[in-house]
Amino acid sequence: MKILLSAASFSSGISGLQRHAFNAAHCLLERPEIAALHVVVAPWQAELLPQVGLIPGGRLSTHIAEMGHSSLSRNWWHYRKLPQLAAALDVDLVHFTFPMPVHATAFPCPTVVTLHDMYPYEIPANFGFPKFVFNRITLRQCLANADAIACVSRATKRRLREYMPEAVWAKATRIYNCVEPAQRAPATTPMADWSGEQFLLCVAQHRRNKNVPLLLGSFARLLRLGQIDSGSRLVVVGMTGPDTPRIVKLIAHLGLSKRVLLLEGLSDAELQWCYTHCEALLAPSITEGFGLPVAEALMAGGRVVCSDIAPLREVGGEHCRYVALGADGEALFAEAIREALRAPKREPVVNLQFSRAVLAEQYIELYGSLIASFAAKRSARRAEAVHAETLEGPSL
Repeated sequence: MKILLSAASFSSGISGLQRHAFNAAHCLLERPEIAALHVVVAPWQAELLPQVGLIPGGRLSTHIAEMGHSSLSRNWWHYRKLPQLAAALDVDLVHFTFPMPVHATAFPCPTVVTLHDMYPYEIPANFGFPKFVFNRITLRQCLANADAIACVSRATKRRLREYMPEAVWAKATRIYNCVEPAQRAPATTPMADWSGEQFLLCVAQHRRNKNVPLLLGSFARLLRLGQIDSGSRLVVVGMTGPDTPRIVKLIAHLGLSKRVLLLEGLSDAELQWCYTHCEALLAPSITEGFGLPVAEALMAGGRVVCSDIAPLREVGGEHCRYVALGADGEALFAEAIREALRAPKREPVVNLQFSRAVLAEQYIELYGSLIASFAAKRSARRAEAVHAETLEGPSL
């Protein structure tokens, strides 16, 4: 199989979308069925490839998409230029690692899209008005035109069924995100002024669904009541976004400027350092598609306190402390943190269903069925054309 993996997105740093794409590439390269793997990224992402071990050579080729940074430019490139690249490379299948406009009839091969979540429908506040309207249109167009949809969790697959017609959700299957134990954590901290203080960790973009303001309230409560060490810090790792002004304002209002650290652009190794050294990973999300930080923290042997929602239950199983958020959410989450810190850290949790070997097998099975089906349909169309010409007879 010759596969084209499209990973060109807006972020110049390692975000959840990039990590999924790069992990998927590593999964595929472990399989002998992959004769060639082409990974395409945006110009501002070129430096990320060597950082994650995707160095061209052998079966792996990398490509830089000639696109601008704007949403319009990125959408146009995927709609017009990606089919041309697929044809030029003569690939057997194109995999969109997140939803983008799909010009179905322009592709010479089948297409797959990874669906991470249904945020444009579930939580439009993540995008604001009118942007969420355009996100919904793009998402619907992509899902309708792709040949298959790979949902990152059962919860996402259920959400897809809630919001889309049968013709769309019938094409869906579940293939988890890849999460592998870290080989080693770096010896130095990404926290420039850290001198050994205890810290709590939250890995979250500054978006409404991540619920960071509730976490700030819970952290302030723990400090105010003396239920955690007065020198404790809260480290929030994630890209800035629509909720950043609200988060910054609340930090100042709660008097947490010296206790809360906002970081972004961390490497995988630096993030692993955070997982290894934090007292607990906190995830108070309102909704999620998968919950990658929860899985990674568990694999690092960390305590995890998270909201009691289906995707995090699916990822964390019996290994997390879950909190049903409601009217008294700040107090409940604070109490769950206090109880978690009293318990010893767990042994690392290795979940084989998130492993490269298992997921690579699932990708190969999906790709193979799509390629065979596409070839059969193409042969049928050709046979119909020949039959039609025979019935018409030779032209005079």
